[in-house]
Amino acid sequence: MKKILILLFLVFFQFGYSQTRNLNKEIDSLLLKGRYQLALKKLKSLEPTYTSYAKIANIYYQVDKTKLAIVYYKKSLDLDSVYSTKVQLGKAYQKVKKYDEAISIYKDIVEKDSLNLLLKYQLGKIYLIKRKATLAVETFQELYDLDATNANYSYQKGIGYAMKKQRNKMIGSFLEAYKTDSTHMKSINQLATSFAKLGDKDSTFLFINKGLSLEPNHFSLNKTKINQLYKEEKYDEVLPVLIRLDTVYRNRVSVIDMLGRVYFSMGDFEKSKKEFERSIKIERRNFKTHTYLGHVAMKMENYKQASMSYMMAVVFATEKLDEEYYGLGYVNLKLKKPKKAISMFDKAYKANRDNHKALYQLAKTSDDFYIEKKQVYKYFREYLLYFDEVDKDLTAYAQKRVKEIKKDYFLLGKKIE
Repeated sequence: MKKILILLFLVFFQFGYSQTRNLNKEIDSLLLKGRYQLALKKLKSLEPTYTSYAKIANIYYQVDKTKLAIVYYKKSLDLDSVYSTKVQLGKAYQKVKKYDEAISIYKDIVEKDSLNLLLKYQLGKIYLIKRKATLAVETFQELYDLDATNANYSYQKGIGYAMKKQRNKMIGSFLEAYKTDSTHMKSINQLATSFAKLGDKDSTFLFINKGLSLEPNHFSLNKTKINQLYKEEKYDEVLPVLIRLDTVYRNRVSVIDMLGRVYFSMGDFEKSKKEFERSIKIERRNFKTHTYLGHVAMKMENYKQASMSYMMAVVFATEKLDEEYYGLGYVNLKLKKPKKAISMFDKAYKANRDNHKALYQLAKTSDDFYIEKKQVYKYFREYLLYFDEVDKDLTAYAQKRVKEIKKDYFLLGKKIE
């Protein structure tokens, strides 16, 4: 009797195992055909096991239902602490930007398995996202010590040092990445940008030319080259670069605006106007483009259009408006509206206390318009206090007017100060 019961148990066990195995094969077949909804339905009909939960989680992860994937990864791990599923749970948390949870899982894994460089790399990148720069630098240095052939470790370390505002170590890390891999575009771009900020022209063009020999249409490197040539007033050299870039990156506002600025600097105001108008059609609310159109209209002596453009810039502005108010002030001077001009120059200076031209024009226009000179005297004195070394001609005029006004008040027997 006992033998019969054992035999029956084995038969039923084998039958159940065979059924489950067949169902798993069917589910795998459904997944291969992309019929994940039917596969999920069959999986959920099974007795809960680590395998069924893990498969459900993987399906949800693949179809970007990541929050549901997390639920089932956690359920599967409650039944069996499987390494690969822990990794997947960390990736799921990273995908939905739950970085603290991802860090906790990744740290636990790499502490037990220090040779899992893939996870350690992800951990370092999350530290950067969370702006934990010191931890990021330490992590990428450890990775570099384990594998010095991967330029990405040095590059990411450089990003960490940038966050820490350690410029020399940042550049050193990017150079380390470049020495590891002379085709590493991200490092080349960062080096070109860094040396441009430092004013190292030779090093800037060394990395610009290297990068563009690898990727001629690299946007950021071309932008650095354009800015560098523009700063050096090499408009004939910068123009063909911009025209080519405009054909590659059609309707890119920053490229079109730069074309407009170059034509403006070359004195071709018609072409400059055409480019800025093209830019406005793409991005109407870009206040700087309206400002440029105002500058063009001023050069073309179309003061009504200049006034409209500057006003549009003021309406759409998201930053300090000294340039726009200064432009409006200058327009009103040309239109012989000195009181309005004074108001605009005053707004320009209040918007940016470093705008020496705004303060100078505020002082001079007030001097020309008002008989009473006490406020004029204060404006010129303030100019000499803060900007005496900026423009020698303006400074000379301000000094002359301060002396003259002071003398006039003395002769009248009045105090000016």
